[in-house]
Amino acid sequence: MLELRPNCECCGHDLPPDSPDARICTFECTFCADCAEGVLGGACPNCGGNFAARPIRPAAMLARYPASTKRVFKPDGCKAA
Repeated sequence: MLELRPNCECCGHDLPPDSPDARICTFECTFCADCAEGVLGGACPNCGGNFAARPIRPAAMLARYPASTKRVFKPDGCKAA
């Protein structure tokens, strides 16, 4: 099950579970659309994989299976892989 991490690893921007701007790689590294498509050029800086829009968990399932609250942030920013 996806963790639905709460923020962009690059810029720290909040990404609530229902955010259409969240992008993830196959390891669930999480970035906002601006960082994923702009700064990172579509490649995850951690694994080199591509990004996909993060699915939105329905509210009923979110209540039962809540999103992660653990923030992952790189204070020095991100660089393309």
